[in-house]
Amino acid sequence: MQTDSCGWKRKTLDLLASWVWLAGAGVSVLELVGCAGVLTTKTPILVSVTISPTAATVAAGGTQPFTAMVQNTSNTAVTWQVNGMTGGNATVGTISSSGLYTAPGVVPNPATVTVTAVSQADATKSASAQVTITAATTVSVTISPTAATVAVGGTQPFTAMVQNTSNTAVTWQVNGMTGGNATVGTISSSGLYTAPGVVPNPATVTVTAVSQADATKSASAQVTITPATGMAFYVSTTGSDSNPGTLSSPWRTIQHAANSVQAGDTVYVRGGVYNESANISVSGSLIAGSIRFQSYPGETAIVDGTGLVPPTSSPQGLINITNQSYISIQGFEIRNYQTSSASAIPAGIWVSGSGSNIQILNNVIHNIVTTSEASGNAFGIAVYGTAAPASLDSITISGNQVYNLKTGQSESVNVDGNVTNFVITNNSIHDNDNIGIDVIGFEGVSPDPSFDYARNGTVAGNTVYNISAINNPGEGNQYDANGIYVDGGSQVVIEHNLIHHVDIGIEMASEHQGHVTSFVIVRNNLVYSANSIGITIGGYASNVGGTDHCTIVNNTLFQNDTKNTGSGEFQIQYYATNNVFKNNIVYASSQGLFINNYTNSEPDPADVDYNLYYSSLNSTMADFIWNGTNDTGFSTYQSTTGKDSHSQYLDPQFLSLTTPNLQIQPTSPAVNAGINLGPTVVGTLDFAGNPRVQGSNIDIGAYEH
Repeated sequence: MQTDSCGWKRKTLDLLASWVWLAGAGVSVLELVGCAGVLTTKTPILVSVTISPTAATVAAGGTQPFTAMVQNTSNTAVTWQVNGMTGGNATVGTISSSGLYTAPGVVPNPATVTVTAVSQADATKSASAQVTITAATTVSVTISPTAATVAVGGTQPFTAMVQNTSNTAVTWQVNGMTGGNATVGTISSSGLYTAPGVVPNPATVTVTAVSQADATKSASAQVTITPATGMAFYVSTTGSDSNPGTLSSPWRTIQHAANSVQAGDTVYVRGGVYNESANISVSGSLIAGSIRFQSYPGETAIVDGTGLVPPTSSPQGLINITNQSYISIQGFEIRNYQTSSASAIPAGIWVSGSGSNIQILNNVIHNIVTTSEASGNAFGIAVYGTAAPASLDSITISGNQVYNLKTGQSESVNVDGNVTNFVITNNSIHDNDNIGIDVIGFEGVSPDPSFDYARNGTVAGNTVYNISAINNPGEGNQYDANGIYVDGGSQVVIEHNLIHHVDIGIEMASEHQGHVTSFVIVRNNLVYSANSIGITIGGYASNVGGTDHCTIVNNTLFQNDTKNTGSGEFQIQYYATNNVFKNNIVYASSQGLFINNYTNSEPDPADVDYNLYYSSLNSTMADFIWNGTNDTGFSTYQSTTGKDSHSQYLDPQFLSLTTPNLQIQPTSPAVNAGINLGPTVVGTLDFAGNPRVQGSNIDIGAYEH
């Protein structure tokens, strides 16, 4: 007979029948019979469950994540219960499959409930935690003052106090519109309200501070706008500068009016054509009010540069403001200023030096042209902070239409250098041959490099279209004109803009080596049918600057790169660091290029996740380039890069592809599929002005269903 390793003779024993259970449990007879001839037992290894934390206190309606650890089995899944009910209920609170407990809206009786993790490998094994629900601490907001009277063009600072939350930030609104507008007045992110240049109807508006921690909590103040406290003067094409400037005996030129008025005064310019370039060399004040230059109600004053020759010594606008404050320019048509000299720089409106509280509102600016585009420059509206440390502060550019410009190497609308707390909102910028809106830094505009960048601004609610440099020799006749560009700016929010049929939708980078565009949030924008790129970050070459801490969330990109330049929907270039690209709908053309991260200058240029990708191509044909490596197929890209692990490749179900109407249908996979990064990041309103979060979670894309 054979013997086993212990020297025992093997034979069949009747008593083995009594050990069937042990054998069924995976314990062999030889494991029970020791080598010394004595029966031994091996204790079965039992499943165990632990939970963390084991106790918690949660406010009503609040949440508490739990984790469970299951040992001694390959099946580590658990079933979550509250008071013995899988998933819980509305009375005792609910718990998700991932262990996120949500307390009920009302404190239950008793106030302590039990959260249990039950092993799915062995339902007799579990672990529990005690959760005590307390009454919710309600976020509250107060505003000061609660009422104010402000003259047209004047300002009023407001403060808001938010209690019972660590997030004390607020979003400022006027009549329900974030940031307000030129009709009801604007308000900065710091709470400085600036009244419109004309008394609105009704004359009382509502300023509201909305908690960013809880958008249902807010406080409001009533602001009554009154006529100007100063005098009213008039300019007419039939007047004379020797007249007193009254309605019946007006002045002839805007320049004479600018030389004659003082703080708080209003200059009404009657309809007609004024062939002049006006220099405003007087300031308003906080107490007396702004000096307002505006078209007479119901008429349009036209400032026309036909025949005027821009100087070659310095830039010159048809309206110029240098080192002044509290000035408002409203309701003019500004047109036809042209040069053939590369040394001359014409502009519609030119603002420079230092100063504060300058408003450029509801003007129509067109046909500002340099015909020497290869090396020349021109501007529609240009704001240059050329001093330091004093800046151009609290600049508002709102409600203007800027079109038919040939700007050579420059931009349609810009803020450059030492410019702070600017607002560029609700403008229509179109049919120009270079950048639509540009926020610029590090060009040597300010004498102190530490102040030489535009910062702390908002670019919102603008419509930018038909912007292309393909016929502009100043840009090398390329598809490289941006709709909105932040070139070295910092701390800017870009939201609620509609951008289409431009070369590049939105770009954040720096053209200057050693510098970056930083801390910019791009959210809730629509970008479609761009000639080259939807959104791009990083420097365009290895010898320029880059992009740092910029966040791109909840935008909708649709069929960009119409000229098949190979740039794609989202492009990452050189020196991009600490950036975020989340909650975006990216619907590519049949080219199928979604992400074009063609360099490897940085190992991890962006955190990319919770996006929704789609095109007419099957997901296996989708093209993603990451750190210079081309991945064909969405799942291949995910597994190779580790990016977009929570993203999907599914049809977002837009309402229409032909117009397009990029709102999503109720059945869209974008609904409730994003990640809520908080109102300071994603904003409080979607592209359409609806609450940014509705339902159980934030949607992907610019629209919230």
